[in-house]
Amino acid sequence: MFAVVRTGGKQYRVAAGDKIVVEKLAGEAGDKVTLDDVLFAGEGSDVKDASKLTVAAEIIAQAKGEKVIVFKKRRRHNYRRRNGHRQNHTILKIVSIA
Repeated sequence: MFAVVRTGGKQYRVAAGDKIVVEKLAGEAGDKVTLDDVLFAGEGSDVKDASKLTVAAEIIAQAKGEKVIVFKKRRRHNYRRRNGHRQNHTILKIVSIA
């Protein structure tokens, strides 16, 4: 069985046992998280009623993503700005869809 859940403004297709990387969620490694915003669910070609489903997940780790360099430049004006950013992520393991 699979489900499509929405968290952090993005949608993820998940099944039991999957590991996904989502926007930072509150909690520490080992904590249980429930994802209530289920958009779609099914098994094979069968479609289930997603309004009654929840997805149970476990936080594996809190991590940071790759560094993104933000570089601004205006030609012929001696203007250069360089910034870096690392986004915080949460790594989840999907336990069950119920």
